[in-house]
Amino acid sequence: MTERIQLPTLSTEKDYDGDEFLPIYTTTVTVHGGVALHGRASGRARSSDGALDLDLHMPAELGGDGKGTNPEQLFAAGFAACFHGALSLLARQEALDPAPISVVATVAFGRDPEDGGFVLHVDLVVQWPGVAADVATGLLEKADTLCPYARMAWRGTPTTITLAS
Repeated sequence: MTERIQLPTLSTEKDYDGDEFLPIYTTTVTVHGGVALHGRASGRARSSDGALDLDLHMPAELGGDGKGTNPEQLFAAGFAACFHGALSLLARQEALDPAPISVVATVAFGRDPEDGGFVLHVDLVVQWPGVAADVATGLLEKADTLCPYARMAWRGTPTTITLAS
């Protein structure tokens, strides 16, 4: 028999009125370049707690061997998991069963027509059998405002880049 996992005690309420960002959880992942000296192509990603420790490989579509995880897969997994969590929280608050919910995230890496650089596009498809479309759609819209990954996609994410001394 498996033990039930404790769900996070996060709220959907806008119950924080501080003036600054209030971190609740922080993680650090370090990537080294590997044999190609290119983190994206042959790097190794390791979290500070060691829970994540994997080789990165360029997908075959970008000229790599495609025999490992790439950054887009990691981003898709994070986005889908985060959106699933937000939607599940909302479902429970509405006395709906979140068990049948699945979220499929498709992340496309491509060229930005504005400047020729690189950009990601994300498509999320939610499957929620047994729930009326109008009910599910309303909760999807709420989840889009609650999920930090979705908020990042709409608003951007404050980022600092610093050269270590």
